[in-house]
Amino acid sequence: MHVPQSKARRRLPKEVARQTRLKQHRRRVKALPTSWIQIDKRLSSFNARLSLVEILHREFKSLRESLEFSQQQVETLAAENASLRDSVKSLTENVTHLNEENKKIKETVIDLQARSIRDNLVFSGIPESAEEDAEATVKSFIKTYLKLPEDTVENICFERVHRLGAKKPGTPRPRPIVAKFGYFKQKEQVKSRGRELKGTDFSVNDQFPKEILERRKVLFPIRRSLIQKGSRAVIAVDRLYVDWRLYRDL
Repeated sequence: MHVPQSKARRRLPKEVARQTRLKQHRRRVKALPTSWIQIDKRLSSFNARLSLVEILHREFKSLRESLEFSQQQVETLAAENASLRDSVKSLTENVTHLNEENKKIKETVIDLQARSIRDNLVFSGIPESAEEDAEATVKSFIKTYLKLPEDTVENICFERVHRLGAKKPGTPRPRPIVAKFGYFKQKEQVKSRGRELKGTDFSVNDQFPKEILERRKVLFPIRRSLIQKGSRAVIAVDRLYVDWRLYRDL
């Protein structure tokens, strides 16, 4: 069948357009796999990021729970610490109170000991002899060195007279003699004659508990220094009085 030339010319642009559209379509279809790969990659990247976000969220949640638990522990420890601090404070106060009470009791015991031996005098430096009569030795010493009349010495009443401690072989120094007087006035009378022993190796002193002797030992140098400065200083038991006023209370 013969097609007129004019009609053939009209169909040519349409065919070209159709072919062009077909080529474009083919190119688009050909490019689809590349787009899919890119989309898949983007989706994979998104999923990875989403997974990371989920992991971070879980970690954050776990961390928050740990912090909350730690905070609770800190609050618990703070409460326990406050309670412990109060307990320690209470114990410290109790110990302080007990120490004060113990000191008072100790001072009471020392005072009772001092009172129990207030009628005693200690005679130091008197030579020892075998099988001696301590009372006779003391009376002879009082008469000879303290220069009390013989009748006064004979009337002195003792409750006990003995050497202090056990005799140590090879020790030349004689043990002191402790004499408990039956009457306080007689004891004070003998003690007042102690000035007669100045410049000798003998001494006569009140007997005191060990604690009071240690306190007096501290006070003697202070008393000596005050006297050298012109003050009137007197030691009464374990108290030092300066010009009739208490100097220090040990």
